Amino acid sequence: MNATTSTDDIQRLLKAEHDDPFSILGMHRDGNENVVRSFHPEAKELSVVDRSVTRKYPGSRVNEEGLFEIPVGSNQFDYLLEITTWSGETLQVSDPYSYGPLLGELDMHLFKEGNHYEIYEKLGAHLCELNGHKGVMFAVWAPNAQRVSVVGDFNGWDGRVLPMRRRVEAGIWEIFVPGISEGTHYKFEVRNCFGQIVLKSDPFAFYGQHGIQTASMVFELNRFKWDDQAWMEKREKDLWHKKPISIYEVHLGSWARIPEENNRYLSYIELADRLIPYVKDLGYTHIELLPVAEHPFDGSWGYQVTGYFAPTSRFGNPDEFRHFVNACHENDLGVILDWVPGHFPKDLHGLALFDGTHLYEHADPRQGEHRDWGTLIFNYGRNEVRNFLVANGLYWFDKFHIDGLRVDAVASMLYLDYSRRAGEWIPNVFGGRENLDAIHFLKRFNEVSYERFPGIMTIAEESTSWPGVSRPVYLGGVGFGFKWNMGWMHDFLQYMSLEPIHRRYHQGEATFSLIYAFSEQFILVLSHDEVVHGKKSLIQKMPGDTWQKFANLRLFYGWMYGHPGKKLLFMSGEIAQWSEWNHDKSIDWHLVQFPLHDGVRRLIQHLNYLYKTEPAFWENDDSYKGFEWIDFRDSDNSVLTFLRKSDSGQPIVFIVNATPVPRYAYRVGAPGEGWYEELLNTDADLYGGSNMGNYGGIHADATPWQGQSHSLLVTLPPLATIAFKRHPYNQKTGALKGD
Repeated sequence: MNATTSTDDIQRLLKAEHDDPFSILGMHRDGNENVVRSFHPEAKELSVVDRSVTRKYPGSRVNEEGLFEIPVGSNQFDYLLEITTWSGETLQVSDPYSYGPLLGELDMHLFKEGNHYEIYEKLGAHLCELNGHKGVMFAVWAPNAQRVSVVGDFNGWDGRVLPMRRRVEAGIWEIFVPGISEGTHYKFEVRNCFGQIVLKSDPFAFYGQHGIQTASMVFELNRFKWDDQAWMEKREKDLWHKKPISIYEVHLGSWARIPEENNRYLSYIELADRLIPYVKDLGYTHIELLPVAEHPFDGSWGYQVTGYFAPTSRFGNPDEFRHFVNACHENDLGVILDWVPGHFPKDLHGLALFDGTHLYEHADPRQGEHRDWGTLIFNYGRNEVRNFLVANGLYWFDKFHIDGLRVDAVASMLYLDYSRRAGEWIPNVFGGRENLDAIHFLKRFNEVSYERFPGIMTIAEESTSWPGVSRPVYLGGVGFGFKWNMGWMHDFLQYMSLEPIHRRYHQGEATFSLIYAFSEQFILVLSHDEVVHGKKSLIQKMPGDTWQKFANLRLFYGWMYGHPGKKLLFMSGEIAQWSEWNHDKSIDWHLVQFPLHDGVRRLIQHLNYLYKTEPAFWENDDSYKGFEWIDFRDSDNSVLTFLRKSDSGQPIVFIVNATPVPRYAYRVGAPGEGWYEELLNTDADLYGGSNMGNYGGIHADATPWQGQSHSLLVTLPPLATIAFKRHPYNQKTGALKGD
């Protein structure tokens, strides 16, 4: 062993304890000549080959573990390692320790200050070519680790073989490994700050195993050819607040399965062939997917993420997921992903205690742990963590053409005392309960997302009265495009669960949402959370016998579409499934053979058609300009009437009869003369109803009523929502305009 390398350095290297392997391995000056050191336990013999003159320098094994030292003369040159294995195979490889630093100073600076929004192009595993050699560049953030090695099926998962270079200026470890290719399985072996050895999946992996197999996999993300240019160009110009948005919420693992093949999942390719035509036929504008980022536990439904940059391999590889998104766009369907920046699981291979310290999470459990969920909370005050999350959101917009991110559990992020008793939380610097770091993160995420990807939408699942959630940051808001209307969902489901005879005493629950309906850009949601954990399915929440349950549900859906706000319905709600959602099995598709269930499906289809074609349903969704009560005082009959109005079309009169009692010659105020076409009747026999109605429409009387200039004498079907569109008369001919 030469004099410039101490025995202690060698022993630390061989024990995989050295934090600077590049100071020993590779080509180094030793007095008047250069020497190449290389550690290859699998090698029987090892030589250095000068690439320019094909000269070979034989090496010698300097210890039994497999460290070789090869004197190569006084000149530095580009070289290869020629390895002869114990089995007699000879191969030539480039030396990973012959390459200089990989990430630039600007990368380090931007990441440290939290503003490297394309950091996913640098950290993780990237196929590339350096000095004429193809391989993979690995980089990982672990500032407090004593040593990090990349291990995998290419080096026998031996952490001694490929220890990485520490970039002390940012706490990043990096190495280029030539000769490995796409599909390679790998992890990072981390000797943490306590000297313990842990195997960690790559936080920036583009592809990973799931379940008990948790290796990351090298994947080429730049190969896929998109065919959605028309959609993307159109999206940039869309103002979604002024557009109809009707969302079908889906859990990909249980929308449909293949029972005869061991109840297997559908692949992304099969979902593109089956799910997209189904959703398009129902008339939805968007599909929202429960989290597809890699997660080990099926029972978390995707909300406990370990691979934030990897679409789950349960259904296929990242390109197959992009095929699904591309097919959605080709069929004029937007794609929204549920995104989980609020917490992450404690799985040993994941982000938790990544380098032995609370790197991604808060150290204090009063700030760093969700005890209800058994998960950890991101430390939003740390620049690098905030950078990780913002870049992850942008990654889905950039690499997967996602149209929107619905941010999960925003309320838990906004409040330091969320689901905590006194003494279990720490106030902010002003003594308040607001999580200032999380608020800063959410604002920055929204600002950068809308700046870089015009036409996308961000959506907050936020259940409190926090003001300005969907107001732009420059106007003092949090910056989301939309907010889930959890209050509407709670109040309306509670009202609809009442026996109709009692609804007269709860009229306020059915009207309260209009007090705040225009304080945010709302999406009305009937989500997956409402049909699990003993809450019953939507049809089972409805009171009465079977006929009344279906009538109530149809009434509810009609009312929902008439109410201001965008729309969302979780899968199986469109066929009135009796059982609660079970993530381990398909929707009960056999139900569609029964008229009552298929009738609900037909109703949803018709509601989506009306919703998209009638501007009154959505044009002034965010303003009282688009809504007017006709009468909300008839609690004795549990009847409510209101107008939806637009700038470009005629108003629509909605009437809700929330009792099973038909009402004849019921007078309702109308906004003018003309013929009022019955656009909607949830009691139609097509939907499974009794077919009581108004024979397609009714002429307005010149009788002022309920503050309106005219009125209608209508028949109100039992437990039904009906809607009439005004067609005014031509003042010269007396005929309907357009006749």
